[in-house]
Amino acid sequence: MADSTDPGMERMLDANAAAGALHDIFGAEMTAHPHKCAHCGNVGEVGTTRAWMDGPGIVLRCSICSEVVIRIVETPDGRYLDARGAAYLRLPRS
Repeated sequence: MADSTDPGMERMLDANAAAGALHDIFGAEMTAHPHKCAHCGNVGEVGTTRAWMDGPGIVLRCSICSEVVIRIVETPDGRYLDARGAAYLRLPRS
């Protein structure tokens, strides 16, 4: 788990920074919807995850255990979503 002395913490944002990318993928505002971390079992709103936006993609980490919950990468060929760190994402009904 990262601590306050971790230099990577300086680059961390809350997941609201990824709201636009999440909306593009899911077609809905996702930050207020619940997810469950597959690593520690924490249940919270997607917006409570911690976001790293300055890499080759977006990484959303659990606010409790710091494990990766969601990765989003955009390439010229498409958009990749890896959500295997989420036991579930509860999506809104249309």
